[in-house]
Amino acid sequence: MAEKPLSPDAYLDSLPDERREVMSKLRHTLQKHLPPGFEETIQYNMLAYVVPHSLYPAGYHTDPKQALPFIHLAAQKRHIALYHLGLYADDALLNWFVQEYARHARTQLDMGKSCIRFKKMDDIPYDLIAELAGKMSPQDWIAQYAAMRRG
Repeated sequence: MAEKPLSPDAYLDSLPDERREVMSKLRHTLQKHLPPGFEETIQYNMLAYVVPHSLYPAGYHTDPKQALPFIHLAAQKRHIALYHLGLYADDALLNWFVQEYARHARTQLDMGKSCIRFKKMDDIPYDLIAELAGKMSPQDWIAQYAAMRRG
């Protein structure tokens, strides 16, 4: 991506058609299933769902000017990436997701600490992403984040 996107729509408009279709479907899935309070924006040059400063004034610890990140979507060169920070912070949620992924997807899970990589666009388990999106409210994420920060 040559220019930094200024809005979620601009981000999607900058993508090739096949990536735009998948990213739009993921975006719609998240918008429909995330609990109220998360805000859609652009953060770190990705489509982002964050806890706004109105709910968590402290912001993100590495840059308090930034809203608290929760989920990011990115069209990378060889895959679509979904970053879900709740998976990194909550072992029970991570364990649930790993078990459910095997039931919902035809491909093996390709995942880092919070990054789920989808290399085959036809194999994205949208129903599982929808369920994952609804599992943590902004208040749940704030509490989990605060506990993680305390160590």
